[in-house]
Amino acid sequence: MAAKAAIVELSRMTHGQEGDLFVLMTAKEELKTREGKTYFRVGFRDAAREVSFPVWGDSTWAEECRDTWRPGEFYKLRAEYRETTYGAQLEIHKIRPVVEADRDDGFDAGMCLPRSRFEPQAMLDELLAIAREKIEPRELSALVVGILEQHLEILLVLPAATHNHHAFCGGFLEHVLSVTRTAVYLAEKYAGYYSTLSPPLRKDLIVAGAILHDIGKTRELVARPEGADYTPAGQLIGHIVQGRDIVREAAERFPLDADTLLRLEHIILSHQRLAEWGSPKPPMTPEALIVHFADDLDAKLNMMIAAIETDPATGPLTSNKNPLRQVIYRG
Repeated sequence: MAAKAAIVELSRMTHGQEGDLFVLMTAKEELKTREGKTYFRVGFRDAAREVSFPVWGDSTWAEECRDTWRPGEFYKLRAEYRETTYGAQLEIHKIRPVVEADRDDGFDAGMCLPRSRFEPQAMLDELLAIAREKIEPRELSALVVGILEQHLEILLVLPAATHNHHAFCGGFLEHVLSVTRTAVYLAEKYAGYYSTLSPPLRKDLIVAGAILHDIGKTRELVARPEGADYTPAGQLIGHIVQGRDIVREAAERFPLDADTLLRLEHIILSHQRLAEWGSPKPPMTPEALIVHFADDLDAKLNMMIAAIETDPATGPLTSNKNPLRQVIYRG
């Protein structure tokens, strides 16, 4: 009897290594060669690495790939990992869907899903604490807490985006909490720095706007095993306007004075600043400007760090094949 191959992690495999591994199928796209022959480009991943490669029409797996392989399902493979001039690939020797008995060999769905380094419940608890402790008047605090509590289940798993930044389970909370921490600091700093401003800088609105700036993504995105995808409303309306809608709906249960509601809506509508980025209005209040730059910094820095950590180019400079579309110096 042949020896059983060791269970390995896809993200730890090296060139030429063979083993049994648990993966999530992320993609299956039917394509044509220049000669018009059908083939499939498939993707498999674990929590830290995704591999995309072709299954050619004359492959022993072509028919099974076409008829039974499904993105969003988990599989157990016996495969060899290869680094090629076309990127990482897997030469599959055996493949089947994961079964309940695989848990005895260590299978867990979480092992195949990219996720935040931080525990989602702890992040949500901190965000709720900030909303309760840092926002006055209490009417505004109640509205922010009410919106968070209304979306508890989805917030614990929602990515911040389909790609580019914080595009992983818990990414929404990681991003929003980071933006909020920065906003709390900036609100304190500039309220003191411009102490004679009239009307005064509203620290409460800065914190509330930071917490709620992306809340429309609870309607824009749906979290799937293979990654976040857009809802129909996400495609047709987007998260910015839907975020304003969520705030307006909540204001019926947690009434605010007209000026506070208007200013909070404006922060949400303007937080991406440019029309080509989706904002119908640029920041037109000091509070909106602070939230915009806190948000933009966190997203852009996440993109840069990811490029530094994952870019395959050797030497002190990365390629420009990253969401920032620029070369980055890493030394």
